Amino acid sequence: MKYCFGVDIGGTTVKMGLFSTTGDLYEKWEIKTRTENEGRQVLPDIAASIRGKMEEKGISTVETAGVGVGVPAPVREGVVKNSANIGWGYKNVKKEMEELLPGIRAEIGNDANVAALGEMWLGAGKGCSDMIMVTLGTGVGGGVICHGQIIAGANGAGGEIGHICVNYNETEKCGCGKTGCLEQYASATGIARLAKLRLAKPHEKTILEGKNLSAKSVFDAVKKGDRIATEIAEEFGAYLGHALANMAVITDPERIVIGGGVSNAGPALLPFIEKPFQEKTFFANKDTKIVLATLGNDAGICGAARMIL
Repeated sequence: MKYCFGVDIGGTTVKMGLFSTTGDLYEKWEIKTRTENEGRQVLPDIAASIRGKMEEKGISTVETAGVGVGVPAPVREGVVKNSANIGWGYKNVKKEMEELLPGIRAEIGNDANVAALGEMWLGAGKGCSDMIMVTLGTGVGGGVICHGQIIAGANGAGGEIGHICVNYNETEKCGCGKTGCLEQYASATGIARLAKLRLAKPHEKTILEGKNLSAKSVFDAVKKGDRIATEIAEEFGAYLGHALANMAVITDPERIVIGGGVSNAGPALLPFIEKPFQEKTFFANKDTKIVLATLGNDAGICGAARMIL
């Protein structure tokens, strides 16, 4: 029996999983992400945790196929040039991991791309070799899989769907410093922003008034038939659906997978995306399915393990 490890580095915790090389997830656990001192301890902590798990389970280096690591930053050939969430500047993550775990191969990828790989392997994209994944959380992340391979690009920034420009008239800046990015309208914070802007205009009575506006409160109100919440959801869906139609004509995916915290709204979310997607998509992409992610927080560790396999 051979084993591998999947690691998903986040700003608060590092999620880790022990897998068989046939894709069985035996165990998962978390450790704290120590971001102080420019994140100097992040990789040593991961290596120590993996060594501890190998010792606990009686797994030898020879039995370990490798360690896959998802990082919240663009990655090119195992190298990160900057990662704001964990304090890294330039770091050769692959080289350092392999030095910390002698005899064990390491593969490194961008966390959103890696999550897409996980969904393709064991989740909502299972059976597909061409798919797009969009993660709707605090921001909008994404991953593009073509012929079973992650599209990383020349700078490791392939699949940064959240920074497609969808509104050329926007004046407020996105977190990236540009204006009109999809992230400003389709992320959890973006949906809350759309709600605040809508409620600042004349409107009929809505159960959103007096609420702490969030993506959840908007979709909870949608499920209760609230007209204003439905208008906000339609605006969100138009931005996202049209952006996905543009993506589809470039990569021709079999499936588009929607993940992240916003996807917890469930099936009620999908019609708001599907309608504008069908309005704008190229005829050859009409049969592209838009589905909800199924792996949740495990997508990252699953995709990280898949990089090894």
